[in-house]
Amino acid sequence: MRDIQASAIAETISRLCVEANLHLPADVLRALQSARAAEPYAPAADLLDILIRNADTARETAMPICQDTGTAVVFAEVGQDAHIVGSLEEAVRAGVARGYTDGLLRKSVVGDPLRRVNTGDNTPAVLHTRLVPGDQVKLTVAPKGCGSENMSRLKMLVPAEGAEGVKRFVLETVRLAGANPCPPVILGVGIGGNFESVALLAKQALLRPLDEVTEDPYYRSLEAELLEAVNATGIGPQGLGGRTTCLGVRICAAATHIASLPVAVNVSCHVTRHATAVL
Repeated sequence: MRDIQASAIAETISRLCVEANLHLPADVLRALQSARAAEPYAPAADLLDILIRNADTARETAMPICQDTGTAVVFAEVGQDAHIVGSLEEAVRAGVARGYTDGLLRKSVVGDPLRRVNTGDNTPAVLHTRLVPGDQVKLTVAPKGCGSENMSRLKMLVPAEGAEGVKRFVLETVRLAGANPCPPVILGVGIGGNFESVALLAKQALLRPLDEVTEDPYYRSLEAELLEAVNATGIGPQGLGGRTTCLGVRICAAATHIASLPVAVNVSCHVTRHATAVL
């Protein structure tokens, strides 16, 4: 059994909140650069240049990539042989509060969905905890802005709709979203599980690097097909037309009931932020 102090978790979460909001992941930046090189429509190419410069400027000036620094979504993989000395939940909350306050990041969380009073420190975070083998704690902070989150959707398909039904739903979601999620988007697609777990699958899919090859050839092919179909919509960067509507599609699938086919699409803008550390 290995002791890990809650104070170390809080310190790490604080650092990751700032890091994620200031540094676009390398795979996303490479995807933007590749899209720029392949974009034939001049206005779209100019917009992609602006997005790339924005990421560079954020890194160089220690300013947030986007003014919406999001809800702090935290994934904690806790080793079964790790003993957290203190409260994990309190440590995450303290870390988010410190990171967003000391890092001068916008605080966007209200304590109640209807009474709408801002908590003042962007807490509480959305915390997902999973027990895994080992004696380490892996922490990932994935700030999620609301312009894209509001465009996300979930539907309980019937099994007879199959892969074609999934594809129709993904494309319908993109078309309904239009320019609202600040395209080019990244799509996390969850398939299977049940009502509550399919949305988490879609969120987890957004953490997978865009330049990482999907191991399952069936889903690798489906991701490529969806990416081509989404880019064929012509929505383009910021909704002003062009080939680059989507930088990548990532699918996470899980077992499900014989009478069910849940699908969720978690839409993310090009600022698909996340930062990870292992204690």
